[in-house]
Amino acid sequence: MTTDTAGRRFWDAAADRFDEEPDHGLRDPRVREAWAIRLRSWLPGAPADVLDLGCGTGSLALLAALDGHRVTAVDLSERMVARAREKLAGTGAQALVGDAVRPPVRDRRFDAVLVRHVLWTLPDPAAVLRHWARLLRPGGRLVLVEGRWGTVSPAGIRAETLAGLTAGLGGSTTIEQLGSDPALWGREVADERYAAVVRPAPPQRHTEVVDVHLILLRGRDVLLARRAGTGYADGLLHAPSGHLEDGEDVRAGMIREAAEEIGVDLAPHEVEAAVVMQHRGPGGMPRIGWFFTARLAAGAEPVNREPDKCSGLGWYPLDDLPDDMVAYCRAGLDAYRAGVPFLTHLHESGDPIVHDPAGEDRSVPLAAPVVPGSPL
Repeated sequence: MTTDTAGRRFWDAAADRFDEEPDHGLRDPRVREAWAIRLRSWLPGAPADVLDLGCGTGSLALLAALDGHRVTAVDLSERMVARAREKLAGTGAQALVGDAVRPPVRDRRFDAVLVRHVLWTLPDPAAVLRHWARLLRPGGRLVLVEGRWGTVSPAGIRAETLAGLTAGLGGSTTIEQLGSDPALWGREVADERYAAVVRPAPPQRHTEVVDVHLILLRGRDVLLARRAGTGYADGLLHAPSGHLEDGEDVRAGMIREAAEEIGVDLAPHEVEAAVVMQHRGPGGMPRIGWFFTARLAAGAEPVNREPDKCSGLGWYPLDDLPDDMVAYCRAGLDAYRAGVPFLTHLHESGDPIVHDPAGEDRSVPLAAPVVPGSPL
């Protein structure tokens, strides 16, 4: 539902008409009973937490509440919500004024989200369905009553279209045709009317790749490697780095990568965590980067042990880093110099991979500097 003033006036003016229509107000006892039977087959067993969006005057919310469900009803129209509150008085149900697209339920989760003749009115139904699915507890369901009606200027949404939209949620969608049952409408209807019971796939645990980066210091210089032959950021400078292997802790991973890439053997006590950064390349997925510091032992010299991935190593002034660096690596080194231990650096699609001193800085510090100025 739109949240503009014109939208509010429309739905307020429609309140009387909706309450008089037998298929909206359910004033006919036979119609109410037909819907009560259908709702019992669509909703979880009572008692369940049910969110009724675009509730109108609360007819379906009342049926669900009378069946023992804990109901929260939401509608944009203050007049409709006032009527819903009258209907729902004494049932324990709650009626709220709010937008069905972003209902005012904060972090609450529900066993079912019930929506009747609302989705077709919304400009981006796929995005709305994703949001409604996030309002569900694991194992919850969406119950969507929709249809397609009219011949001159048809309105609504076809069942096959809705099924295509809900496919993006994973899980399953069951379509139940309702137009052939006049008991639901108080009369014969020729339109397409149906209910879709959608059980979205359970949300996946958030996972991110973990990589490790070595800030190897020799005095005021830092070692950088020039990428080559990898297919990503080739030609740009980057700190020696790599992905964590399964079952490996971050410090052990850093020690392994240092030996594999540059032939430097580090003891655990020589490696110190300096920066932890959530980063994302342009168009990529977020990952977690751990930046470790170590100092090169006297007489030691790094060796390029992966010439198929690196065209050369070089020492660069930490206080005057070159611009031709991978942007998130440069962000990590800048954070280290500033004493910032935690930050995010999330590229947007279209951002360059290379550090752009004139571009938008994607670094967002998540903590104050540990020590003002350079940590060295």
